[in-house]
Amino acid sequence: MQSSLSQSKVVLAHHWIASYRGGERVLEQMAAIFPDSEILTLFQNDKIDVPGLNGRTIHTSPLQRIPAINAYYRHLLPIHPWAIGQLRIDEHVDLLLSSDASLIKAVHADKQTTHVCYCHSPPRYLWEMTADYKASSRAARIAFDRFAPWLRSYDYEAAQRVTHFIANSHFVADRIARHYDRSAEVIYPPVDVERFRATPSRQPFSLIVSELVHYKRIDIAVEAFNQLGRRLVIIGDGPERKRLESMAKPNIEFLGRQPSGVLKLHYEAASKFIFPGIEDFGMTPVEAQAAGCPVIALRAGGALETVVDDQTGKFFDEQNSDALAETILEADRIDFDPKACAAQAAGFATHHFCRRLHQYLSEVMTPPQPLSLMSA
Repeated sequence: MQSSLSQSKVVLAHHWIASYRGGERVLEQMAAIFPDSEILTLFQNDKIDVPGLNGRTIHTSPLQRIPAINAYYRHLLPIHPWAIGQLRIDEHVDLLLSSDASLIKAVHADKQTTHVCYCHSPPRYLWEMTADYKASSRAARIAFDRFAPWLRSYDYEAAQRVTHFIANSHFVADRIARHYDRSAEVIYPPVDVERFRATPSRQPFSLIVSELVHYKRIDIAVEAFNQLGRRLVIIGDGPERKRLESMAKPNIEFLGRQPSGVLKLHYEAASKFIFPGIEDFGMTPVEAQAAGCPVIALRAGGALETVVDDQTGKFFDEQNSDALAETILEADRIDFDPKACAAQAAGFATHHFCRRLHQYLSEVMTPPQPLSLMSA
């Protein structure tokens, strides 16, 4: 039977458009698949350019009217459900496709609307990383202590109304099963691997590209390179930067945020990419491999699905600086092939995501064939 997807009226929903990172890249590709769809989001940072969303109709919640909302939206979590309730979807929508790492999956849709949620993760601040969120500010701690049980219940009930879940990794699919009692199809997110060259000549430095927040555990890498005395370049910024800089010896450089061209040059020149945290998927290790750079990663999370041990990188087993430093030395003895790294990354290219997502949505939007009665 011909898929009914092409005739469907589609609305996209995304938790918020605060930056141009992995979640926004997913939304960008969804918008390319459905060029006539409108987009719902809690708020949009007007200073962030998401190229694929230019000219699109984007509906925001009342949070958009709060001055400087991009700076402290996480501290307003208790009112996010109210703001989501102000977003409206036409009753004649066939498909609601949400891209969610927070609560936007709760946006109300008619019972006849198929709701497919592409879940980057159940909100970690509610289910697994409460301490990190509470430590962000006194206001966050007070709000979280008072409202967290209600927000978990709200999130769980919203997950039960979703028709189908898609997870961005098997790691996240396991979380969806544990926290929501729901199964999920796994479709890896799009990574722009084609913009990198797998250069054979590498320079004697290692690279980190990351937000500098506590759960990324960049402190482990700083301690390891303090021990080794080797050059480490860290690209990114965040609330941990001052603390990390105070820990670091002169062999460690902090470049802050950099444009894509500078990132590309560093990916293509570094001898190793260091990934000490636990991520839901983790796009940066894939980008590093696309540039021919092997990855040294903790044996956990999404990295287990993107890095091939002893071929395109090497895993360390304990999340501490000694284990990381030892693994870096072990990796020195492996002759990593940049072409093998790039070949591994190619499996996560944007066109694979678009093809798989379109195929899956076509399947769930195709009405089932009626059973025909056969004569004996």
